[in-house]
Amino acid sequence: MVNDSLTLKIQRIEKSRINQVDWDNLPFGRVFSDHMLVMDYENGEWNEPEIVPFAPLSLHPATSAIHYGQSVFEGMKANKDEDGNVLIFRPDLNAKRFIESCERMCMPTIPEDVYTELIKRTVDLDRDWIPNKEGYSLYIRPYMFAIDDFIGIKPSDKYKFVIFTCPVGSYYSEPVNVKIEEHYTRAASGGVGRAKTAGNYAASLYPAKLAKEEGFHQLIWTDAAEHKYIEESGTMNVVFEIDGKLVTPAEDVDTILKGVTKRSVVEIAKHWGVEVEERKVSVEEVVEALREGRVTDAFGAGTAATIATIAKIGFRGELFELPSVESRVLSNKVKAYLTDLKAGRVEDEMGWLVKF
Repeated sequence: MVNDSLTLKIQRIEKSRINQVDWDNLPFGRVFSDHMLVMDYENGEWNEPEIVPFAPLSLHPATSAIHYGQSVFEGMKANKDEDGNVLIFRPDLNAKRFIESCERMCMPTIPEDVYTELIKRTVDLDRDWIPNKEGYSLYIRPYMFAIDDFIGIKPSDKYKFVIFTCPVGSYYSEPVNVKIEEHYTRAASGGVGRAKTAGNYAASLYPAKLAKEEGFHQLIWTDAAEHKYIEESGTMNVVFEIDGKLVTPAEDVDTILKGVTKRSVVEIAKHWGVEVEERKVSVEEVVEALREGRVTDAFGAGTAATIATIAKIGFRGELFELPSVESRVLSNKVKAYLTDLKAGRVEDEMGWLVKF
């Protein structure tokens, strides 16, 4: 059950909108649940959190986050098992990453246990919004932004923390085509690439737009210094299967976001006895392996997409087509396992699920 020890005000919606939802036509990120949690930070401390009906926020024209970009967020999903229990996948890792993002952006932190409890309480109130359809989930979006009504470059003194949820279907409806990017940069060493901050995504929009005009769904970003090493993709971390081994960029640099799904993929693969290499991965190495047909699988790993099969990889005008989706033994097995685990259909051997 949900812990009631945390003081929390709840203002319930008068009439739910749930009966207005077309559950057979559910676009990602367009339909929102009945309630949201809000909590303000001022005078050096957090005020009491409150769950209120989902509604627009009222902002001052000089709201600091709009002008100076102090904004961080997270993303996770909730599902239900056959008994109706809510299952959330590894929220502790999201909580740790949220703290790290806040620290990098000069923002106040929320203790890991409080963060997780607030997530649970918000989801619990709208648990009827969790879809029962295969491949669907309740997406959870916690975020924080600066709310000083002040024009001046300094860390804000006041912040707003919000959690809302939305029922979602698949993020990608088909295997994706990606292009290795060698000009534009997602993150530079010493920057905020490891933080899940809004500006990182804003900076990626233009090069992603150019790639889409060439027929690609996403980019594979490379290092800012030389564009010699692969880092991550636009909405996910990237994993290759080369010569029977899983190869993925290590997260020991400050330019790559620590991915919860990728970390889980790595740990599952190792648990199954698959050889995994987390290290620097050069563009030259991957392209050479593609030319020689030694890349038997490539996929993105992220909360929104879970496992996104990469169908084609573009590089300097060349287009490499990977093996068919049906032939991808390991990624299909991992995807099926994660799907079943999140729905409570297999034993939680790793202790990754929070159930209530």
